[in-house]
Amino acid sequence: MNFSYQEEELVEVLDKTIDEDLCDLVVFNDDVNTFEHVINILMKVCKHSAEQAEQCTLLIHYKGKCTVKNGSFTELKPMCESILSAGITATVL
Repeated sequence: MNFSYQEEELVEVLDKTIDEDLCDLVVFNDDVNTFEHVINILMKVCKHSAEQAEQCTLLIHYKGKCTVKNGSFTELKPMCESILSAGITATVL
């Protein structure tokens, strides 16, 4: 048995996990944007299916916000900027 090799491998995996902390892309409700617009943007930017985008939009409307995507900050930041440029309030947490 080679325990030192196994230990090094576990440390590498742990380092990768810590470096890539998961963040949430959260979209907020407003009184300006239509359901159709929000659904289309979620499909375009987040690559949601029509059903997934519709469900997120309903949660946004009734709960005030919804996490529409999880990922690393570097992955979610451009998506957030695209959503913001479409006139929809969003942030990465």
